[in-house]
Amino acid sequence: MDSNQERFEPYLRRKTSLKVVLSIIIVAILVVWSFMFTNFSIGDLMYGIPQMVELFKSMVPPDLSYISSITKPMLDTIRMAVVGTFIGGLLSIPISILCARNVIRSSWITYPCRFILNIVRTIPDLLLAAVFVAIFGIGQIPGVLAIIILSISIICKLMYESLESIDDGPLEAMTAVGANKLKWITYAIIPQAIAPYMSYVLYAFEINIRAAAVLGLVGAGGIGLYYDQTLGLFQYPKTLTIILVTLVIVVIIDLVSTKVREKLI
Repeated sequence: MDSNQERFEPYLRRKTSLKVVLSIIIVAILVVWSFMFTNFSIGDLMYGIPQMVELFKSMVPPDLSYISSITKPMLDTIRMAVVGTFIGGLLSIPISILCARNVIRSSWITYPCRFILNIVRTIPDLLLAAVFVAIFGIGQIPGVLAIIILSISIICKLMYESLESIDDGPLEAMTAVGANKLKWITYAIIPQAIAPYMSYVLYAFEINIRAAAVLGLVGAGGIGLYYDQTLGLFQYPKTLTIILVTLVIVVIIDLVSTKVREKLI
């Protein structure tokens, strides 16, 4: 057996080397092709830098008196993220279970669920919000719906992969004593999945805060509408104020969420 391995080892090394070389060539061709068709130019970038500097200069100093005007929409943004994450987190539980192959051992269920989840995950949140604005009109409801779907796409992907890596011992023990599917999930899966689930929900909440801050650009409520207004009216000091307030809130929420997730893991 060892002699056979030694005999084929040079062949396997050459095969691996060939794969590496081909992968590098394919990536290089893809990068060059992308550069050519996007018309990316270092010269254009250097030409735009002075204009970027002028824009930043026109933003300074920020109009701090504008904080009182954006307090309510900023709170609306946070509330949108809270509601969307909460509902999306709840809906993610049954969907994740349906996608986990070690829980639902039927490919007729798991594969269609994963396929639909993959399709949903490819849709940008701004596009979702724009569609919901066209259906429900301008307001916070389209933003909340977009965040719900965004939460489901994030949490479900992480969660069903986590479920598939849990210890099979409790599952086999519950099966051996004749437990039904509900007891199987309640006593064998949930105790192992609760900590990563809470961590994924908090991670989704961090992402949703940032997403909610820009959904207003398409009329989905929150602080994003004020970004659009101030930029459109060239009120750059007010725009910088919005950016700074958003940045402070996002950083605080990220820090708190990170600390909580560290305690859970």
